[in-house]
Amino acid sequence: MPLGATLPASPAGDDEGDASATLSVPASVAGSGALDRLVGTARAYARHATAKNTTLAYRTDWANFNRWCRRRGADPLPPSTELLGLYIADLASASGPSSALSVSTIERRLSGLAWHYRQRGFALDRKDRHIATVLAGIRRKHARPPVQKEAVLAEDIRAMVATLGFDLRGLRDRAILLIGYAGGLRRSEIVCLDAGKDDTPDSGGWVKIEDGGAILFLRGKTGWREVEIGRGSSDATCPVHALEQWLYFAGIDFGPLFRRISRDNARALEARLSDKHVARLIKQTVLAAGLRSDLPEKDRLALFSGHSLRAGLASGAEVDERYIQKQLGHASAEMTRRYQRRRDRFRVNLTKAAGL
Repeated sequence: MPLGATLPASPAGDDEGDASATLSVPASVAGSGALDRLVGTARAYARHATAKNTTLAYRTDWANFNRWCRRRGADPLPPSTELLGLYIADLASASGPSSALSVSTIERRLSGLAWHYRQRGFALDRKDRHIATVLAGIRRKHARPPVQKEAVLAEDIRAMVATLGFDLRGLRDRAILLIGYAGGLRRSEIVCLDAGKDDTPDSGGWVKIEDGGAILFLRGKTGWREVEIGRGSSDATCPVHALEQWLYFAGIDFGPLFRRISRDNARALEARLSDKHVARLIKQTVLAAGLRSDLPEKDRLALFSGHSLRAGLASGAEVDERYIQKQLGHASAEMTRRYQRRRDRFRVNLTKAAGL
């Protein structure tokens, strides 16, 4: 077991698997006020070891597995590869009242469980035959190509922002859409931004506006990265101009960049926007702009999400692929290509190159 880790009192624990709750002064070391204070500091750092949404997802995974074990009289601790093989088989087959889960969701749940076991000092061997063989069978029988959200392209984003007014709420939402599109940002990255560095404890980055454009400093999974957003060809669609307008009329020079607005639409509040607002905004403006009007409204709403902005930049920017990869913060070109809904797939023709 790792130094300083202790097992929770119950399988799930009151904290539902919060890794920071298991940190304590090692039993072999005499306690002191200084060490006890460091326990609190270490717990605070441990809570930031994973992104908030990832932590919430892992916590849900652990709670679901604990409920499944209780209903069957099984103990989730210590990890049993045989038991986990039965668990994922149940998730895939939907033998109970719940519907079957997708392969990607099952793999995500395994990742969440492995994370929780590591926090408790256990190692979960996902390559063990009781897990790996069952998972391989699930992939072979149930795997489907990923369902991709529709990309919002340049003409689409122009139509979407045109549906917004020029009141305070319209200025904010216009800046959200244009910054999200030009930066290829996730919806969580959009709302985590502050006006300046270290403005708030929950900040995930900040923005710096210069003559040539805006630089976003974002904290990602592997550290900090910079996203450059240049000025556009016209004020109507320039993301930097839209951001400047929002900041000026909202009177924001400190704290969260994108905030809730008072009911009378007269002032920006202090509360940071939720990332769910970005998803709702995209769907709302997609309908208002009449995108994919050939489909029923329900199908149109299902086609677009927060990822539509990232996919739009990857699909529409006519630049070398490596620049798109850098903007999206991807470690590999293959990941970037997953976001490209339209591209010249046969620019490199290996058939002709091979002499045929």
